[in-house]
Amino acid sequence: MSSQSILSFVPGTPASQLAEWMRFFDSTGTTATRQFLGDAPVIIAHGPGVDTRPPSGLPAPVAKVAVTGDFRLGRRELRPQGTVVRIGETSVGDGSLSVFAGPCAVENEQQLLACADVAAHYGSVGLRGGAFKPRTSPYSFQGLKWAGLELLAEARRHTGLPILTEVLDPRHVERVAATADGLQIGARNMQNFELLTEVGKSGLPVVLKRGFGCTVDETLAAAEYVLAQGNDQVILCERGIRTFEHATRFTLDISAVALMKQRSHLPVMVDPSHSVGIPALVEPVSMAAAAAGADALLIDVHVAPEQALCDGKQALLPDDFGSLMGKLELLAMGLGRKMAGVVRPALADAER
Repeated sequence: MSSQSILSFVPGTPASQLAEWMRFFDSTGTTATRQFLGDAPVIIAHGPGVDTRPPSGLPAPVAKVAVTGDFRLGRRELRPQGTVVRIGETSVGDGSLSVFAGPCAVENEQQLLACADVAAHYGSVGLRGGAFKPRTSPYSFQGLKWAGLELLAEARRHTGLPILTEVLDPRHVERVAATADGLQIGARNMQNFELLTEVGKSGLPVVLKRGFGCTVDETLAAAEYVLAQGNDQVILCERGIRTFEHATRFTLDISAVALMKQRSHLPVMVDPSHSVGIPALVEPVSMAAAAAGADALLIDVHVAPEQALCDGKQALLPDDFGSLMGKLELLAMGLGRKMAGVVRPALADAER
């Protein structure tokens, strides 16, 4: 069986030098395609030339990774140092712990701005909020749609927080991307391959939620659809899987956090709110996720969860969210990490 490898080159490698590699592979009967992983050019080669010493003078790749199967561009070996994803002014994957918080759904201006104020006050680095809501029942609240997106833009102006919101339809990607700072692919759409391709083309950061009936391998394969468009700004999100256990809404797969960090260079986010569906469990599950190596958390916060039109039962109250943020900051310090966002004076003094 002939070998298959990915060769990664430094950003800015001249096209003429890459063309020399392509001619070399062609001369050895090797199939080769050129792609980009962010701004780094890569060549995926399959055939005898992969194991043949190339002529002197060709630029050496910074990484050459043998691959089997369809998990290619996301492999940790291509970027042992990991990928850093930028959402607004926030860096996810740089070793710090980030929290994105807000209501599950945008309901009205007053509700959204109040929740955004809470998120900003307690140190969230980004605002989550759904303008489009895919619901199990067609009779449930489906979101404010485009009006909700406009309210999210208003909340960004109000707080300065970048906004992360879900896109459901490939036809909506361009319009949503014109407003949002990051696009979320929900669990139900993890294998909507046309949608994945379109968000990849957008160039915006993408939070890819694991489907609740999907394996880690399937999640990594879904990420390849985005990466294949040259967009390396992808965050993998563990949000719980469906098991025989009914005490919680889903079962958070903590092992998947560590496994995805080992196998992929992409940062990993955890959604404790949708995983457990119980506010009292959000804090311990968040702490466990951070300890397992999660780069970011996605947390539901609502000023009046009893009035929420979507998933209010899992949302944290403002004071509870503030308490969690303080504990996460202390945990991050204990793990040798920093908490992105607002640094409280007491902790800043302790660091000095």
